[in-house]
Amino acid sequence: MLRWILLLALMPCPALATGQSQPSADEIMARVAANQDLATKQRAEYVYQQQIRVISHKSNGKLMRDETTDYQVTPTPDGTKKELKRVVGRAWVKDHYVEFNKDTWPHSHSLDGDLAEELRDDLANEKSKDGLAGDLFPLTTEEQKGYRFELEGEETINGRGAYRIHFVPSDKHTWEDDNPPWAGEALIDAQDFQPVRVYTKLAHKLPLFVRTVLGTNLPGIGFDVEYRRFGDGVWFPISFGTEFRLRVIFFIKRDISISLRNSAFEHVHVRSKMLDYAPMR
Repeated sequence: MLRWILLLALMPCPALATGQSQPSADEIMARVAANQDLATKQRAEYVYQQQIRVISHKSNGKLMRDETTDYQVTPTPDGTKKELKRVVGRAWVKDHYVEFNKDTWPHSHSLDGDLAEELRDDLANEKSKDGLAGDLFPLTTEEQKGYRFELEGEETINGRGAYRIHFVPSDKHTWEDDNPPWAGEALIDAQDFQPVRVYTKLAHKLPLFVRTVLGTNLPGIGFDVEYRRFGDGVWFPISFGTEFRLRVIFFIKRDISISLRNSAFEHVHVRSKMLDYAPMR
């Protein structure tokens, strides 16, 4: 038995065994970019449910708001239509916690309520077929223009081969651009050249002027998104998460946690069929 284990361990990886040359990082990411257009068309045939949870604490650990929103998401020609189905949560109001639902939702007129609303709008974007803001991850051709990629190796995820790609912003990609510069890693499926998982963090600190004069900072911010391949070959992001500390105008400090989950995917002709909503647990 030990002999067979050693033989298996010494076997070359599939790419070498078949005589195929390993593509470069730029070649891999170019194919990923090209496949994003195909993935967008495929996602346009899906209706799904999306749950977003936003939690905010003071820097001393005191919970200020814990809010979960459930949506029914339907593709449109320009992106997605999100219909709010359920809200549950609690918030610190004056000197006690108040529990709320969709009918009693205190979604505005408070610091933490406004933060939750803005973060949902910024990160869960209705202009994309998967409900995530496209500028968070350098996957499309346009986004990749500002980055350098390096192939770090191959591994197996869920029984499928994957490339591990490290990325950093190019010298030209700074805070002067419309989008912040990210750095991180992407696991790319070796057969479909679609992202399996992407990790990001800010590549540079906020500009000195913002940190010192405006008193604003985002230490620790980064994102983790996971994709899954469904039976008909379409790839969808199924989970997204981030935790970071927000400091604004010197005296406002919050520890923020955001999680997003897509589920209950249904492959339908969206113009002829609508699905009943089932609350996510």
